[in-house]
Amino acid sequence: MAETIASMRRPKRGRPPRPRESDFVTGEEFEDEEEGEDHAEAADGLAPPRSKRKREASAAAAAALEDLTLIDIVKHNGRLISHAVKRLVEDYESNPKSVLFQILTMLFEVCGARHDIYASDLHEAAVDDIVFKLAELARKGLVDDNYSSKRKDLKNFKENLVTFWDSLVLECQNGPLFDDNLFTTIKDYVVAISCTPPRVYRQVASLVGLQLVTSFISVAKTLSGQRETTQRQLNAEKKKHSDGPAVESLNKRLSITHENITYLEESMRKIFSGLFMHRYRDVDPEIRMLCIKSLGIWVVSYPSLFLQDIYLKYLGWTLNDKNAGVRRTSILALQSLYDVDDNIPSLGLFTERFYSRMIQLADDIDISVAVPAIGLIKQLLRHQLLSDDDLGPLYDLLIDEPPMIRRAIGELVYDHLIAQNCKTPSVARDGNNESSEIHISRMLHILREFSDDPVLSSYVIDDIWDDMKAMKDWKCIISMLLDETLIAELTDMDGTNLVRMLRASAKKAVGERIVPATDNRKMYYNKSQKEILENSKSDITNALMKRYPQLLRKYLPDKAKISPLIDMMMLLKLEMYSLKRQEQNFKAAIDLIVDAFFKHGDKDTLRSCIKAIAFCCMKCQADLLDYAENKLKILEDELVLKVKTAIKEVEAGDDEYSLLVNLKRLHELQLSKPVKNDGLFEDMYRILSHLKEMDNEVKSFLLINMFLEVAWCLHAIGVENPSETSIEGLSSKQRSLLEQLYYFLVVLSNYQKEGRSTTVLSSRVCIITAEMWCLFKKSKYSSTKLKNLGYLPQLEYVQKFWKLCEQQLNISDDTEDEDANEEYIEDTNRDAVMIAAAKLLLADTVSKDYLGPEIVSHYVSHGASTTEIIKHLITALKKNADSDIAALFFEALRRAYERYMTYLREGENQNLIAKSYSECQDLANRLAGYYVGAVRIKNKSEILKIIQCGVQFAFVDLPKQLSFLEAALVPFVSKLPSSDIPDILTDVQKRAQDIDMNEDPSAWRPYLTFVEHLREKHARNEVFHEEKEEKPVKRRGRPRKPRDEPVRNLFDGNKSSDEESVSDSDQRGHGGDDDDEDDAFDQPLINTFRPSASKLRSLKGVSQQGTSSQRKAPTSGSNS
Repeated sequence: MAETIASMRRPKRGRPPRPRESDFVTGEEFEDEEEGEDHAEAADGLAPPRSKRKREASAAAAAALEDLTLIDIVKHNGRLISHAVKRLVEDYESNPKSVLFQILTMLFEVCGARHDIYASDLHEAAVDDIVFKLAELARKGLVDDNYSSKRKDLKNFKENLVTFWDSLVLECQNGPLFDDNLFTTIKDYVVAISCTPPRVYRQVASLVGLQLVTSFISVAKTLSGQRETTQRQLNAEKKKHSDGPAVESLNKRLSITHENITYLEESMRKIFSGLFMHRYRDVDPEIRMLCIKSLGIWVVSYPSLFLQDIYLKYLGWTLNDKNAGVRRTSILALQSLYDVDDNIPSLGLFTERFYSRMIQLADDIDISVAVPAIGLIKQLLRHQLLSDDDLGPLYDLLIDEPPMIRRAIGELVYDHLIAQNCKTPSVARDGNNESSEIHISRMLHILREFSDDPVLSSYVIDDIWDDMKAMKDWKCIISMLLDETLIAELTDMDGTNLVRMLRASAKKAVGERIVPATDNRKMYYNKSQKEILENSKSDITNALMKRYPQLLRKYLPDKAKISPLIDMMMLLKLEMYSLKRQEQNFKAAIDLIVDAFFKHGDKDTLRSCIKAIAFCCMKCQADLLDYAENKLKILEDELVLKVKTAIKEVEAGDDEYSLLVNLKRLHELQLSKPVKNDGLFEDMYRILSHLKEMDNEVKSFLLINMFLEVAWCLHAIGVENPSETSIEGLSSKQRSLLEQLYYFLVVLSNYQKEGRSTTVLSSRVCIITAEMWCLFKKSKYSSTKLKNLGYLPQLEYVQKFWKLCEQQLNISDDTEDEDANEEYIEDTNRDAVMIAAAKLLLADTVSKDYLGPEIVSHYVSHGASTTEIIKHLITALKKNADSDIAALFFEALRRAYERYMTYLREGENQNLIAKSYSECQDLANRLAGYYVGAVRIKNKSEILKIIQCGVQFAFVDLPKQLSFLEAALVPFVSKLPSSDIPDILTDVQKRAQDIDMNEDPSAWRPYLTFVEHLREKHARNEVFHEEKEEKPVKRRGRPRKPRDEPVRNLFDGNKSSDEESVSDSDQRGHGGDDDDEDDAFDQPLINTFRPSASKLRSLKGVSQQGTSSQRKAPTSGSNS
């Protein structure tokens, strides 16, 4: 009681501070302080006293109002708006026409019109006449765009404008609002202005009109509360007395309140029909967004009027808007609508009509739309407004590229399929009332559809990991793997998926990525985050420490499970083995990893074993370190012995399998460390020289192991003081390896012609040859004691090297796809071959005169990845001052054209002829694309050189090569100004002046076409304009879905009126049909796995239809 009395006491007042000059300038400081003190005193239950300072500040505000117009207040003095509105309402009682004129004048001025309209004009002229005068002002340019202005003093313009109209409505709610004069006139002008052509007029009028409805709703809600109170009082009074003055007074008050609410609702309908229904499809997306955002607010705040299908349909229609911002605004409005449980019964018909479109938007082209759309779908699931079958298309998004999309879908999948919160809303968000085993079992049911794709499994795990606590229950996962839980025994497929999940989840827990990052940025953690990661690593180590050997022992024979389990070693805190006296468990684990190395021969297991043992050798301490290093030494010695034994067995005529498996093991070991051996290199050279009929895979691993030994020997010699013996030994190995490589360069190309499949070996030979040339580049050792090791390949071998590379590049996509399941495919595909060839140029290992044009001539011939490699090569060469880019481009064009001529002379395959000609044209367009903007002005001499050399080449053997003019030079001519065209035209015509073209008119057609192009170019009299450099157009958002997949029709073909239909352009706006086919060039690696994602649809019985269409090769061309 004492505290209550104390709190009600007025605070002591000190002496007021000396007033400052700034206190009396605008009165803005007064308003803030007045609000603060009002709140404080109101909390005490006392009326705030009016201090001297407040009276002075009020006087200052009043003085400021005398000097400012309404437009000045809205533009620059937002804190004076409440004072200005109060003054207007007070003046309205005595002079309504003057106040109406002030308000309408302000409306015209905020629209930006520099008008000369007077009060008499407003009273005498009709609304349409005044609005027509305003439109004429805009047509003459007498308009200031305050709405979109970037001026600093107008940064609060929109906010102040909204505040003014809201304050005006609230201030007038006890009088002028219902006098059928002030706001009726304002509404008429706002609606009329919103329908005018000037965009700024429509923007301002839309903002004002929509805010009027929002403010009317605030007043209507207040009146509705008063009406309910009055009705209760009336009912109570009627129970006391059947009639009387109190009942009559309450009836009158109830009637007036009801009339006012009806008046406001009618005003809202008029603004809706006169403004909203036209502006929601305005050409300006900002106006459309404003309309939809306002409608969302109205429906939620005043459902008694707006929660009807006649209003809701506009939210559904704008889900198809071509502007992403409008679609997103519509989704957010629907989210706020579905968030209120009381609204759901009234949304049944709307949901039934538009739910399919909501689902489609989860895969919207724009990420800012797709993410909230997924949240909207979650709300529909929570209210059980969607069936499980409707979710089928969403599951593909688990493996979509943008992380935001995957996270949102992962949360939805967790809620709906794992925790099943959507089906039972009462369940807690984290699903703590269910055991981890149940959640993991449900997760395994999902992963079952991705067993063939470990990459896709990682994506799914990454999506759901943040929400699913059971994935961090290490003891539970380990118990399930060891069959120690009450749940039924795991199937082989579930066991594999659970092991993968254990590894992926542990990696996430210690801060590693399990899927590639889109930005390739290195992850950085602050101190507290590092502590969390360290604690997670400790938890994983504690859980695994005693059970790890049991897991390894159980799954040792299973190559699908053993590799992920071995990887777990690198996620442990090894020092904890010593701290907790668990050395025997560590040693048992190391022994089992070594056993796995010799038990398996697949790349993943071998690589995991080597990495795990090497990790132990780096991170262990004391006795454990000695044990790990000793185990690695024993493994190395045993492996060398096995390889030598296997070589002898093959020489004796035994099977090659043992040799192949041990060569793979040796390869993985040599990738991480040098292997000490006596005579192993000579043994590999001997068997490679004598046994020519060995399997190609064995040959390739013999070569790669020989190369790795050579590389380690060079690394060990040192440049400063190398011994003669080591140099001589390395030189001998170098010669032996090059001898074998050169033999295969010749032999393999002949085998290819005979149809023998030597793809892997050929790729290995190309890559190792390039690496050897780079490793022993002559200029690198010319001034050192190792100069005898320097090597410069002869042109003959460079040509043979490129011939074999070219054969690998020409392997069809189908053939490459068939080999895609091979272990080392990423090391031997055509991209690796192209990278090896490009490396020779960038390292200046061979002359650019031959190899450079050959590589560039294949710029557009072998798909997106090869194109990207050559693009980076050209960019690097352009930065080199010694590179003659003009000669490089011309020679590349000439060689691409010569390939076309070769096919033309053979004349067997018309498709191949057309394809090669089209590639020549595409190459010319790509190379000419490097000369844009300021670059073509700076490098005009290069363009002229290419054209001059091209013209000379075209006229060498008339008229056979004239098609070169049309195929290769036209794009470069378009890069020149008109002033340079006459010289080219004169040169071309002079070369043909004494020749009779009528002898072979078809052969001379390209010449005539080229000349005509030159004349047209000269006639246009073009000068250089600024151009942006041609870069691949990368569409924002995510790669497009395959175009031949079926798309659901939102209205099922039933379009009623023009108002209810969605225009074709709006429907196309969602998909964006204006993108190039070149989207395929920008698709990330994960999208190559997309077809497998459709498996997840089978969880709910929905199957994927259609397959991704491949890009067709161009067929247009010309035969001369």
